[in-house]
Amino acid sequence: MSKMSEMAATIEELRNAATAINQAANWLAEQFSSNEPEPESASVEPVLTLEAVRAVLANKSRAGFTAQIRSLLQKYGANKLSGVDPANYKALLADAEGLTDAT
Repeated sequence: MSKMSEMAATIEELRNAATAINQAANWLAEQFSSNEPEPESASVEPVLTLEAVRAVLANKSRAGFTAQIRSLLQKYGANKLSGVDPANYKALLADAEGLTDAT
């Protein structure tokens, strides 16, 4: 085989390799762009924990809202925070944030 035919064969192999790489890249791009929607971080709310709610209520209690906090707990069917259904934590916090008259 002459040097020119070896060079032509090498060029052809490089072109075939480039085509294969391009096809693989296109396939990967298609797989990641069309099949999986991007997660919507804005629509995911953080889960409220007992400890987080307790911290807010403790601050309100120290600010003079102890009686109102007790009333809120009873509103949600409990005598203490651990008796409140975690599904009600968000509403309980909203109510606690609305407390304004310390008695």
